[in-house]
Amino acid sequence: MMKRTHAKLKFPTGNCGPHIPTTISLLACILLSIICSQTPCDAVERSQIGTSHADTMLADYFRAETAKLRDRCLTDVKSLEDWQEKRKLYREQLFEMLGLWPLPEKTDLKPVVTGKIDHEQFTVENIHFQSRPGLYVTANLYIPKDLEKPAPAILYVCGHASVKKDGISFGNKTAYQHHGAWFARNGYVCLTIDTLQLGEIEGIHHGTYRYKMWWWNSRGYTPAGVEAWSCIRALDYLETRKEVDASRFGVTGRSGGGAYSWWISALDDRIKAAVPVAGITDLQNHVVDGCVEGHCDCMYIVNTYRWDYPLVAALVAPRPLLISNSDKDTIFPLDGVLRVHEKVRNIYRLHGAEKNLGLNITEGPHKDTQELRVHAFVWFNRFLKDDSSLINKPAVPFFEPEQLKVFKELPADEINTKIHESFVPKNRQLVENQNQRQELLKTLREKSFGGWPTQEQAGPLNIRQVFSAEQHDISLSAFDFTSQPHVRLRLYLTNRAGLEGAEKVVLNMPDEQQWAQWLAAMRVGFANELKDESLPDPNEEAFKHIQQILSDNNSVLAYMAPRGIGLTAWNPDERKQTQIRRRFMLLGQTLDGMRVWDVRRAIQALHQIESLNDVPVVLKGQHIMAGIVLYSSLFEPDIAGLDLRYLPDSHRDGPVFLNVLRYMDIPQAVTMASEHTKVRIYPER
Repeated sequence: MMKRTHAKLKFPTGNCGPHIPTTISLLACILLSIICSQTPCDAVERSQIGTSHADTMLADYFRAETAKLRDRCLTDVKSLEDWQEKRKLYREQLFEMLGLWPLPEKTDLKPVVTGKIDHEQFTVENIHFQSRPGLYVTANLYIPKDLEKPAPAILYVCGHASVKKDGISFGNKTAYQHHGAWFARNGYVCLTIDTLQLGEIEGIHHGTYRYKMWWWNSRGYTPAGVEAWSCIRALDYLETRKEVDASRFGVTGRSGGGAYSWWISALDDRIKAAVPVAGITDLQNHVVDGCVEGHCDCMYIVNTYRWDYPLVAALVAPRPLLISNSDKDTIFPLDGVLRVHEKVRNIYRLHGAEKNLGLNITEGPHKDTQELRVHAFVWFNRFLKDDSSLINKPAVPFFEPEQLKVFKELPADEINTKIHESFVPKNRQLVENQNQRQELLKTLREKSFGGWPTQEQAGPLNIRQVFSAEQHDISLSAFDFTSQPHVRLRLYLTNRAGLEGAEKVVLNMPDEQQWAQWLAAMRVGFANELKDESLPDPNEEAFKHIQQILSDNNSVLAYMAPRGIGLTAWNPDERKQTQIRRRFMLLGQTLDGMRVWDVRRAIQALHQIESLNDVPVVLKGQHIMAGIVLYSSLFEPDIAGLDLRYLPDSHRDGPVFLNVLRYMDIPQAVTMASEHTKVRIYPER
C-alpha cells in the first residue's frame, strides 16, 4: 500500500496574515487551474487529521464524501433553461441553510444617527439600526459632499478585526474605515457595518469553533445567517436615504466580509455588482486540506442540502462579479478559488455574460492590500458608474476609532449577545397520527440525516467473522462489517457457552468511557482475541459481573463501537476532535447523525448472521448514545425494545443532528418510538 504523505501548515485562528504586494497574470491563473485540477488530493493535503489507521480511514472518508459533493455541484445544469428552473429553489435553500426561511418579518429599522464627522470631501454619520427588535447593527455612513444627484452606494462588510481600548469595542468598522473614506472621496455613498462578534455589541461567532455549542447544529443556527440578515436590512436602510441611487448597489468586503459579500450577493438581486475578497473556496480546501481549522462559524452555512461553494457563487450570475484573492492565502488557497471560478464561469457562459465575471489574483498572503483594493475600485467604477478613469487616490484612514463609535452606552434591550438562542425558530409539534409520523420521518431524513447514503450507495455489508472463542463459560465472537465506504466497524457477540436458540439480541452502543470499561472486563478472559483493541488494565470484578449476567439468561449481548470509538478512534487531541466534528457539518452531516447510521447497519448485520437472523433485537444505550439508538429505532423496522439510560431531555444536550430542533425534540422521538416498540427509560439518579 502506498504511504500517504502530508504537507503540514499551521493555520491561523483568525483571518489575518502578512503580505508582499504584486500581481499574477490571468494566464498564469489558468495554467495553475489546469495543474491543480490534475493534482491528486493527497499531494495537496494541507493539514493531516492524524497518522493512525483510523485517522487514515477518516481522511479517506472525508475525501470520498467531499468528492461526491464536488462532482454533483452544477453538473446537472446543461442549459440556461436548466439553471433558471433551479435558481429559485437554490436561493430558497440558501435562505434556509442560513436560518432565514421562511423569511423573517422586516420590522421597523428604527435608525438613529448618534454623531457626525466632517471631512473636506465627505461627511460620516455614526448610526445604528435594528435588523430585528433588539438586534442592533452599528455602522458608519460615508457621504460625498456636493452631491448633485443620488449616488451609487457600496455596502462594505467588515472582516475580522478587533479594535478595543480598555475593554471597550469600537467595532471592526473602524479598522476598515479607509474603504468607506475612499468610496466617498470618489463619489459613492458607503455604508460600513459592524459584524456580530466584533461590533460594538459583541455577540458570538465561535459557538462550535471554540465554545462547544454543538447544539447550534441541532438548532440549524449559524452566525452567517445573522450577518446575511444584517446585510439585507442594511440595503433596506440605504433605500431610505435621499443621497442614494437604489438602482446601483454594490457590495464588497474581505475575509469574513468577503464571505458575507457572497451571502448578500447570492440572496438579494438589489446588489448590481459584487467584489468578495478572500471569502470563498471549495469544500476540498475546507474539508480535505484542513482550511476549516482557520475559520470560525460565521464563514459557513448549515449545509443541509450538501452544497459545494461554487453553487453560492453561481447564484450571483449574471450580475457583475469579481472574485478577488491572493495567491498565498492559506485559509482561502489559490487552487480552490480557481476551481470555484471555473465552475461559476460555466453559468455566466450560459447567460452570455462572461464579461460580467472577473478573477483577480494578487501575490501575497491573507491581508487587506492596496492591490486588492484597486481592482475592487476599478470594478465598481466600471459597472456602477461607467467610469474607466485611473485610480489616483490611495485608500487611507482619517479618524481615530473613538470618532467612529456609535454608542456612548450600549442599549439595555440588545439581544446581540444571545441572538443564537432565538434567531432560528423552534417547532416542537405534537405527533398525533401515523401520517404526521411519516411526514416527520421524511423531513428528518432530508433535513437532519441528508448525509446518510442510500442502501445502494452504502453497498453490501461484507460481513467477515474475525474470531470465535470460549473462555470461562463465555463465548465471544467478532464480525467486521462495512457501514459505508471507508467505514469498517467491528461487532462483538457474547453469550454463555453452549447457548442454542437465543431469545433476543441486546445491541449495546457504548460511548468512549463505557467501551473502555467493557474492554477492561473482557480482557480478563480474552486478551489474545482482543489484541487489535487498545486495552486498558484488566478489571476482574467487572468480568465476573458479565459472567453472572450471561449465566442467568438466554440472550446474546452484542457490542459495537460506532465510528470514532474503539478500533476507529481517531486523533484524541481536543482541538482536532473539534475540527473533525466541524468537517462533518460542512458535508451536511454530524458525527452523531452518522453514528445513527452505524447502528442501523449493525442491526442489519445482526440479521444477516445465520444464528441470529430471526432473533428479536433490543437496543441499549446511555446518555448521548441513548439518543442515538432511539433515533436508529425510528428508521429500522422490528426493533423489539429500547433500553434508554440517562437519556438527555433535549437535543440541546445531545445527540447533535442537523436542524432537528427546528422540527422536534427528544420527547417527540420517544413518543414516535413507543408507537411500535417497548421503551424503557431509566433516569439518572
